[in-house]
Amino acid sequence: MKPVYYLCGEEEFYLDQLLEKFSSVLQPHEKDFNFDLLYGQDITPAKALAIARSFPMMAERRVLIIRNFLQTAKGAAGEGDMNDFLAYFEKPNPSCLLVLFDPSKPAGNTKLGKAIKKSSSVGFYEFESLPDYLIPDWVIQWGTAHHKKNIEAPAAQLLAQFVGNNLQLLSTEIDKVCTFVDTSETVTEADVKKIIGSYREYTAIELKEAIISRNLEKSLYISEQMLQHSKSDTGELIRLVGFFYSVFVNIWQILRLIEQRRSKSEIRQQLGINSSWYFDKLWSDAAKFRYADMPRVFEALLDADRSIKGFSTLDSTSILFLLVKRLIG
Repeated sequence: MKPVYYLCGEEEFYLDQLLEKFSSVLQPHEKDFNFDLLYGQDITPAKALAIARSFPMMAERRVLIIRNFLQTAKGAAGEGDMNDFLAYFEKPNPSCLLVLFDPSKPAGNTKLGKAIKKSSSVGFYEFESLPDYLIPDWVIQWGTAHHKKNIEAPAAQLLAQFVGNNLQLLSTEIDKVCTFVDTSETVTEADVKKIIGSYREYTAIELKEAIISRNLEKSLYISEQMLQHSKSDTGELIRLVGFFYSVFVNIWQILRLIEQRRSKSEIRQQLGINSSWYFDKLWSDAAKFRYADMPRVFEALLDADRSIKGFSTLDSTSILFLLVKRLIG
C-alpha cells in the first residue's frame, strides 16, 4: 500500500467503493482520533498537511481522506497553496494514509499534476464511466464476484437496458435479483422480468428486435403498449431514444470496422466485448443494416430528441411512431 492515493474520474460508484475500503483500514476503536474525512472546499492546504504529518494516537496509522481535493481552499496568506503538497509527496508521513478524491485529474502541465503522476509514493487511478456496450459484461462479473451467481447473457442485457449505466443503481438491482433466486446458481432473463420488469408488458429490447427484423406492425404495437404502461410518456421517450442511440452506435462501430476490412475477431477485440453471446447478437443486428444507412438512422434519433425537447408540435405517440418508421426505413 502506498502512503498517498489520488483517485479521480466520472464513475463515482468506484470512488465510493474505494472510500469505504480505505475507511475500513482502521479498527472502529481507532477511528475517533485517527480518521478524518474532509472536503477540499472547507479546508486549506496548511490544515490538510498539518493533519497528514501528525502521528496517530494509540494506533499504528492514521487515515486522512480529502474529497473534492482540487477545491482545497488557498485561504489567507500563510495558509499555503496547492504546491505545498509537492514536498509531502516527496517525503510522506509513513504512518498516515492520505487519500485524495476528485472528479477531475489535475492539469498535466502543472507541478501538482506532474508530481501526482510521477511520484513513486502516489498511487494514481482514474475511473471513467463505462460505455453502454460494456455494461452487460459488468453485470455478469458483479453477479459472480459478489453473489456467486451466473447471470446469463440475455438477463445481463435486460438488466442493463432496464437500469442504464448508473452502476450504483445497477448493483442494487442485481442484489434484488440475486436475492430472489437465492436457491439457484443461475439468474435468467425470466428472473429479471419478474423482479424489475413486471410493471411493463414489453421492453425496449423487444421493440429493438421488432425494428431490426423490419416488422413495422409489431414495432408500432409494442411502441403503443410501452407508452400506455409508462408513468411518463416523456420519460419513456427519453429512455428509448437513449437506448436506440446506444444500439446504433454499436452497429455503426461494427459496420465502420467492416468497411475497413477488419475481421470479426479483430472487431470484437477492438470493441472490448468479453461476452461472445452479446457480441454475436450485435454482429447479427449489424448484418441487418448497411453502413450507408447510419446517417439516416442518427438523423431520425436526433429529430426525435429535438421533438421531445419541444421543437415540434407532435404528441408522444406520434414522435415514437415516426422514429420507429424511420429506423425501419
